[in-house]
Amino acid sequence: MKVGVIMGGISSEIEVSLNTGREMMNHLDRNKYEVVPVVFNSREELLEKVKGLDVALLALHGAYGEDGTIQGTLETLGIPYTGSGVLASSLCMNKDLSKKILRYEGVNTPDWLCWDSMDDFSPEAVERLGYPVMVKPNSGGSSIGMEKVNDEQGLRGAVRKAFTSDPDQSILIERYTVGQEITCSILNGEFLPVIGITSASSEWFDYSAKYEVGGAQEVVITLPAELEQSVRRAAMTCYKALKCSVYARVDMLLMDGVPYVLEVNTLPGMTMTSLLPKSAAAAGLSFSALLDRIISCSLTERSKNKGVPVHVE
Repeated sequence: MKVGVIMGGISSEIEVSLNTGREMMNHLDRNKYEVVPVVFNSREELLEKVKGLDVALLALHGAYGEDGTIQGTLETLGIPYTGSGVLASSLCMNKDLSKKILRYEGVNTPDWLCWDSMDDFSPEAVERLGYPVMVKPNSGGSSIGMEKVNDEQGLRGAVRKAFTSDPDQSILIERYTVGQEITCSILNGEFLPVIGITSASSEWFDYSAKYEVGGAQEVVITLPAELEQSVRRAAMTCYKALKCSVYARVDMLLMDGVPYVLEVNTLPGMTMTSLLPKSAAAAGLSFSALLDRIISCSLTERSKNKGVPVHVE
């Protein structure tokens, strides 16, 4: 089977994607797969490089990787790909929309505002929300572009900076929630062991804490039975409500015994410091076995699609 590891892309998370791709390639079983690295930085380059693949193993993050765009492109080409489909990818990438759906489903998530431009700037609205707040891109990940704001004095600069970095991007102003940070991985509908996260030197789980060796302490934790059930219920509700498939990671904060969902990642990081492989290892799955499961479950999921695929020659 010819597996193309799709990495790079055009988002601000290129380096994370390349690290994920390299780690995947290091652990793919060469007795089972013909592994082909597919590094691209334009749509035209991608279309040329995916020809002849049996499956696209997505190691992408951010725009054009997690937002349903490349998933739709590969579907039109008839090339099976790993992870969630177009709808789930698009929904989870848009934090404002996903949080609205989760609120409707009864899942706790921190209060927030969503602004499309500086015209929406309203210190009064943030005051009602309550400081401190996190200013973050509505789409994107890896904690890129996030900033904690403690008062009105720092608000305008943080918001302007967020819009300047991507003028077409809306942003969230989200109430800062103090609590135990945890992450819940789901593989083909199976709830994997919960990992607790404590940043080594950062106040919150920022980019350096996520990707630098020793940046955070990440260990499997055992929650009290009642809380574990609440966390499991919240994670599985997110997975189903947002139409995820194959695998996903749900990030939460535990405050006063209540889980608050921060976001759902349809293509979570798979580097040497990433959380999903650690959770899978705690469930008895090696990195290689995890990739096998992702590929096989994805092929099953893609085969459910109706219609006749158009294969690239």
